[in-house]
Amino acid sequence: MSDIDAHLLIVDDDQRIRALLAQFLLRNGFLVSTARDAAHARRLLAGLEFDLIVLDVMMPGEDGISLARAIRDMMKTPIMLLTAKGETEDRIKGLEAGADDYLAKPFEPRELLLRINAILRRMPEVAETAMTPKVLHLGHIRYDIERGEMWQGDQPVRLTATEAQLMRIFATTPGHPISRQKLVEDLGRGGAAQGGQAQERAVDVQITRLRRKIETDPKQPRYLQTVRGAGYMLATD
Repeated sequence: MSDIDAHLLIVDDDQRIRALLAQFLLRNGFLVSTARDAAHARRLLAGLEFDLIVLDVMMPGEDGISLARAIRDMMKTPIMLLTAKGETEDRIKGLEAGADDYLAKPFEPRELLLRINAILRRMPEVAETAMTPKVLHLGHIRYDIERGEMWQGDQPVRLTATEAQLMRIFATTPGHPISRQKLVEDLGRGGAAQGGQAQERAVDVQITRLRRKIETDPKQPRYLQTVRGAGYMLATD
């Protein structure tokens, strides 16, 4: 398996740690999704497949050991546990629950990166199609990737041709930011050679319109997010 473009799930109740790890791993070529607790992680795992899960042990509600055990009962996705420093018992329990490795907090992000890459190199290649979810859940909205259809409950959500194309683009890499320039190119709008800035602003307008159909509050988007310096990203439940 190639380390680059592997899709990672970070599960940690500390929002700051989630954001820092996601930013670091994105810069190192990974696709990244995050979950704030075990329940959130379970919802993501029900609709998406990941190449590796970075899982904190100490979380409110269901802890990381219990979640690791449940994950291992359902799938073979490798698990990297984050444990409190010196908590040897947690590490032993985690390995017994099926975790592939552990790292004690605090840790250097580079060490986490090295361990993730080492685990991924040991994993066999999997078919590309097996990693693609069929349906994405965005709060009260669901998007059928194969049919290119969006629904709110049992009511279809009408998409323009450009909106439908944007959804197809974002659905290929949920949790991974796509630059405005790349969106211009994928939409077939010419890019820099044909008035790049104007075309990027046109994409911004289309994003705004699409948010009105996805978001509860389009001014504070939860699902179609702006990633500063990186572009736009589709975040799923």
